Amino acid sequence: MSALNQSGWKPEMGPSGDAKPATFTGNRALMLEEALIFEIGTTDTTGVDLPEVDSVATRLGGLERHRTIGLPGLSEPETVRHYTRLSRQNYAIDLGFFPLGSCTMKHNPRLNEKVARMAGFADVHPLQPVETVQGALAVINELAVWLIELTGMHGVAMTPKAGAHGELCGILAIKAALEARGDPRSVILVPESAHGTNPATAAFAGFSVENIPATSEGRVDLDALKARLGPDVAGVMITNPNTCGLFERDMKAISDAVHAAGGYVYCDGANFNAIVGRVRPGDLGIDAMHINLHKTFSTPHGGGGPGSGPVVLSEALSPYGPLPFTERHADGRYSLVEEETVGERHPHSFGRMTAFHGQMGMFTRALSYIMSHGADGLRQVAEDAVLNANYILRSLEGTMDAPFAHSGPCMHEALFSDNGLAEGFTTLDIAKGLIDEGYHPMTVYFPLVVHGAMLIEPTETESKATLDQFIGAMRSVVQRAKAGDPSLKSAPHHAPRRRLDETLAARKPMLVWREPEEAVAAE
Repeated sequence: MSALNQSGWKPEMGPSGDAKPATFTGNRALMLEEALIFEIGTTDTTGVDLPEVDSVATRLGGLERHRTIGLPGLSEPETVRHYTRLSRQNYAIDLGFFPLGSCTMKHNPRLNEKVARMAGFADVHPLQPVETVQGALAVINELAVWLIELTGMHGVAMTPKAGAHGELCGILAIKAALEARGDPRSVILVPESAHGTNPATAAFAGFSVENIPATSEGRVDLDALKARLGPDVAGVMITNPNTCGLFERDMKAISDAVHAAGGYVYCDGANFNAIVGRVRPGDLGIDAMHINLHKTFSTPHGGGGPGSGPVVLSEALSPYGPLPFTERHADGRYSLVEEETVGERHPHSFGRMTAFHGQMGMFTRALSYIMSHGADGLRQVAEDAVLNANYILRSLEGTMDAPFAHSGPCMHEALFSDNGLAEGFTTLDIAKGLIDEGYHPMTVYFPLVVHGAMLIEPTETESKATLDQFIGAMRSVVQRAKAGDPSLKSAPHHAPRRRLDETLAARKPMLVWREPEEAVAAE
């Protein structure tokens, strides 16, 4: 980078020292090619000038550093520019449509961000005395009340940090309930249409996992589930709406059958956005369900910030939920119930999920979202999300294979497969070609029940004009794949980076920067 001239072209020098014709370095207009931070700075310099200090006695107790830290020294402008240039090569929901299925990448209202940055919320510290954080505890408690009301459940654990963490919380509550009644059940049933983290969570908690097949409609095979129930089955982990984008019509029958066999029902709530305000999971017999606040209630997702995954619990499982939890007293004061103060009120808790009480910034954003929408607005969120997904499904089913289009309306997401593409063309080619059209690809190769799956979730915040543009781009790329357009095999052509060797990148990733060896002249 240091040898570039202002146009971004690097002249090469011939043997006589004359400049040879310039070659392009990768810069495109104002989108600058970004070197590694180690290539910008050097490890033997610092970005600031510090005066020499007098020698002083160390207080590190033998923990002094004996070699350099090995980080490049950059000035503040170099550092800011480096990370800003990197951010411009990333995609974000604030730049455009983000069709990731099962991720609910919706717009984050600026009002929520403003509230989260209010003094007293943004600056709150988990080790402050409880009497100094009454407002923060009130927010947590108010949000908990809303989540219980929206789901029709009995209690809620607010501490889990995200979806998989919430799954673990629910499964540990089920495990604690079984242990309390002296019932050593060891099997968790997981339908094929469930999220991939569900079987991983059950296995991590010490259960063995068995799959339940899906019907030709893409829903749980109720007869197969009933046939497998028995005294060794601790429960079922089900995703509803499922990863095929379909509502499980037999959900109440599934819950009744599992309960009759002595088990519990865990529902993956990652897709709650499709039913919020319209369906209460508690009415369907659910015992535990996590809620991704960073999905349904529009807090930042993925690279935008931390997640939050509160778990709502049925009356049967509430006694076994984790500590701590908030408590509102008759005089309006709030307290945080922890191990030292729980006494005999919550003796069967399975323990603690986190050091503190969850993600305060997520709580304030989610409550702002809920209160600004109200009950009727949340209902409309679900209705509009489902409408948008069905618009995409019906608009593309004539161009792409939609394996479950015959199963009735979809919910929050539309599912397609790679069936019908030209020989040698795959879902990956569609995804990479979509990048050249200006879109982040949809979720690919998930769920596994569909070969070459493409899962698209528009959410409720996208306009018809945006969806029409996206549908047009999808039709264009798919038609190229059907026609066998060879240029699609090397897409994307206009991204900061060209297509990787995905297999090599997965099996031999280069995750550590190593300083290149200096060339040594031959003797």
